Amino acid sequence: MHEANNKQNNKQTRMSIERVKEMIRTVPDFPKPGISFKDITPILQDPSAFKFVIKQMAVPFKNKEVDIIASAESRGFILGAALAYELGAGFVPLRKPGKLPYRTLREEYKLEYGTDAFEMHVDGIRKGDNVLIVDDVLATGGTMKAAVNLVRKLSGNIAGIALLIELDELNGRKKLKGIPVYSLLKI
Repeated sequence: MHEANNKQNNKQTRMSIERVKEMIRTVPDFPKPGISFKDITPILQDPSAFKFVIKQMAVPFKNKEVDIIASAESRGFILGAALAYELGAGFVPLRKPGKLPYRTLREEYKLEYGTDAFEMHVDGIRKGDNVLIVDDVLATGGTMKAAVNLVRKLSGNIAGIALLIELDELNGRKKLKGIPVYSLLKI
């Protein structure tokens, strides 16, 4: 048992931002021609990389009061739930329309390849809750802007936005003026 723990600890100390960046798989023409999809599945499959990513994404928010993590469907759920656990916060899913069983609020948004919408339970955030919004990728900013709008509709305070990847060339951050945005990786 002791040997297994040492092996895991040595693997974690060798993990780095550059190593995590190398693990991202680019899938051309997905979900449609001209889009280069950033696949984080290899990071999620590697326990050391996944743990490293969550610990690193938590660092900027460790000393801030975060009551709730709100995460976008679906890869955002994976990161957001783990980050909520790490920060001792609650978790609220932002779901595609028709997926939540209780009364919801809805926010539509544009993607780089179409339009979509999120819904959140009307009691998902209480007035004054400090909310950290978490997702895997910031591209054009439409998804994050929709998440911000939903949180604000319920009178939540935006503590910040935490992302695994930010696609710099798409300038999604411009839509999020005045909100602290933390990206672990900029590509």
